[in-house]
Amino acid sequence: MSSFDSTLHLFEAFFTSSSAYADPIRGVSLSVTFTGPRDTHATVPAFWDGGNIWRVRFSPPTAGVWSFTSHASDTSDSGLHGRTGTFTAPDYTGDLPLLRHGPIRAAADGTHLVHADGTPFFWLADTAWNGVLKAQPGDWDEYLAERRRQGFTAIQCVITQWRAFPQDTAGELAFTGRETIHINPAFYQRFDDKLAAIARHGLVPVPVLVWACTPHDPGHYLPAADCTTLAAYEVARYGAYRPIWILGGDGEYRNKYAQKWKETGRAVFGDSGEQPVTMHPRGVNWPGEDLRGEKWLTFHSYQSGHGDGDDHLRWLQSGPPATNWDITPVKPVINQEPNYEAHLAYHSRQPFSAYQVRRALYWSLLVSPTAGVTYGHHGIWPWMEEAGVPADHPNSGVAPTWREALHSEGAAGVVHLANFFAGIDWPGLRPAQSLLAEQPGDADPNRFIAAAQSADGAVIVYTPGDPIRLTRALSAARWYNPRTGGWVDTGGGANSGAEFASPDGQDWMLVGE
Repeated sequence: MSSFDSTLHLFEAFFTSSSAYADPIRGVSLSVTFTGPRDTHATVPAFWDGGNIWRVRFSPPTAGVWSFTSHASDTSDSGLHGRTGTFTAPDYTGDLPLLRHGPIRAAADGTHLVHADGTPFFWLADTAWNGVLKAQPGDWDEYLAERRRQGFTAIQCVITQWRAFPQDTAGELAFTGRETIHINPAFYQRFDDKLAAIARHGLVPVPVLVWACTPHDPGHYLPAADCTTLAAYEVARYGAYRPIWILGGDGEYRNKYAQKWKETGRAVFGDSGEQPVTMHPRGVNWPGEDLRGEKWLTFHSYQSGHGDGDDHLRWLQSGPPATNWDITPVKPVINQEPNYEAHLAYHSRQPFSAYQVRRALYWSLLVSPTAGVTYGHHGIWPWMEEAGVPADHPNSGVAPTWREALHSEGAAGVVHLANFFAGIDWPGLRPAQSLLAEQPGDADPNRFIAAAQSADGAVIVYTPGDPIRLTRALSAARWYNPRTGGWVDTGGGANSGAEFASPDGQDWMLVGE
């Protein structure tokens, strides 16, 4: 049996084994080779879906007639091995970016991400860690539709049990055991369509394969072999949705921990670099040095986290994200978890305001070559259906419901951020702190001004509100209001040459050349 989903441009077939396997994950492996127009070939892993059923999902890169042949490690299994068929993939005429422009990869210069056809991809993600696991289908569609309208391009989510979701709504786990694990397909069946819905709404799915923060998380206690088993299963199940993978979530990947993740990454993704993969490290942590040379690692992610103390702010402004991005091999750099709106700050113990969140987003985009950034809200990441403190996060503060958070002031600021960067040549921006004749952030990191410049001379400067004093004069400079999305002329007088006073003492973007 097979089907073709024209919305997602996705072919799916299932196979029924003729043999019984006590351990289906390890007892037999199944892959399917697809052959299409102009002798195009692709071999895709299939996945066990419970009982004696295996499935394969495939997103054909070109339209036309495709044939397929299955290959089982147990060649005597006539239900799995040597099965053949054909299907026709129509021309894609929809508006989903992943299908119009192709999957994501790193750009040739290593500073940002692009689609397969070279179209730049601006990473603007939301952390809905528990979204596919907990949300009701109708609520999930409402959320995704609004996030796309707001300009988001990707959704970060967790797809296995973890500290904030120890079991699903049916009381089941993604797998059992702590070594030689046994995968439970029913866990994944219950949210299959919600993961697919991310792609269906025109957003890029960004699943975390193995969360790794605390002793309660799989990536912390599973050995490399079982991390590989779990991650490979999830990749086989969801790879056809053209995601960007996060192999490890919120973990430590440096020093003695690095070898485990090197082994897992190589086993799951090989060294071709064909699939986009990154790691999500714990807060105020730069994991790049130990894994930098791994061919499967497409780009570096970091987490500046939820602190508001001087050291935490300076780590983002002038620490590894600002100083290590150009160490070879150069790879894109993205802050996957800056300050979450409404989350209690570690130091002041006050909830982060929309201003503080906005400030962290713009800093992150300008201290490294601009590739993208992630927004987060305290009511969205745990998917709060009732206000309260998220599971296993007692010090994070009371979170509002997801629906209240969906239209927050911080999310409105993301709309203006998305519009701003869509209107400029952001892939060409490089950090340019030397443009500043004066840096208020030296005395107070809350006042840090971030500057970037493109090769053609365009200058972008974000100020939290302080006057901007540059080392050279600008011409045709304008102000962009990140709170409203409006533009204001700089005028003359104090707003000319190399000195610019912000229109109202709040945060602004100065754009000139």
